[in-house]
Amino acid sequence: MKGSISEFSLIDRYFTHRTRHTLLGVGDDAALIRPRRGQVLAISADMLVEGRHFFRGADPEALGHKTLAVNLSDLAAMGATPRWATLALALPQADARWLAAFTRGFMRLARAHNVDLIGGDTTRGPLNLCVQIMGEVPAGKALRRDGACAGDEVWVSGTLGDAALAVAARNKKIRITKQQLTTVSRRLDKPTPRVALGAALRGIATSAIDISDGLLADLGHICERSRVSAAIALDALPRSMLMRAQAEHSVARRALLSGGDDYELCFTASPKRRAAVLRAGARTRVQVTRIGHIIRAPAGAVGVVVIDGDGLPLPIAQRGYDHFG
Repeated sequence: MKGSISEFSLIDRYFTHRTRHTLLGVGDDAALIRPRRGQVLAISADMLVEGRHFFRGADPEALGHKTLAVNLSDLAAMGATPRWATLALALPQADARWLAAFTRGFMRLARAHNVDLIGGDTTRGPLNLCVQIMGEVPAGKALRRDGACAGDEVWVSGTLGDAALAVAARNKKIRITKQQLTTVSRRLDKPTPRVALGAALRGIATSAIDISDGLLADLGHICERSRVSAAIALDALPRSMLMRAQAEHSVARRALLSGGDDYELCFTASPKRRAAVLRAGARTRVQVTRIGHIIRAPAGAVGVVVIDGDGLPLPIAQRGYDHFG
């Protein structure tokens, strides 16, 4: 098969890189790492499956970026500093050109965040990409989902909905121009993990999560873990100019509220820390927007209520992405 190479040549050529803060990297049965004094490890894993999490025939360089970015986003939500990653791939074939482009996208983002690739696995199979990401966070300082309190304000970073709008457009559920599709596809294909913002929010945010499955679903996870409810204002949600232009379209509204793939941060903080939140956003050059507040869960029923422009609760049928839906 043209461009095909063996498994071990594949590992040596594409996935063996110089490490900067690793005792032992690729080449043994396991890697050896040592967190710095006073730090604890934050560890997460995400899997991307062709046809489920990304379109067939996706650009391999962008896919390499996204494969790592979605994992970096998990550490951002914990306020952790990324340090190490492992990568497991199932590949239909060992195509040298595809692997070179994928690795270029993956390693460019890894170097930007000072992440060592320290191991993994390869096999033949339907295209499936899995990263385990590891980082450090000062002991007792990690952002978690279970700290939101009644009275806290709800914030999000960046803008919402463009990535899901790109999916809807590619699936012919909404019509936008080719130029508009190119613009929103950048948000889908090459998300920006908010690592610096997450670290800046340590000691400020009372809870945090990254928006991967949709704002309502992910804010709902904070509510569940914190045993509270949230009320958010539809008109307050930050959106791009294209999303504003499509505001009345039901598909665009679903993308905004429950589309997923934004990889922005949703977090809560006391009103007394509002200025500190704004400073954290300014220092990391990330837009942060206050979208609502945390309330006591009525009769123990946690959840998220969306308030429309008339001050009325908005009925929501779909609250987020379901991997088994």
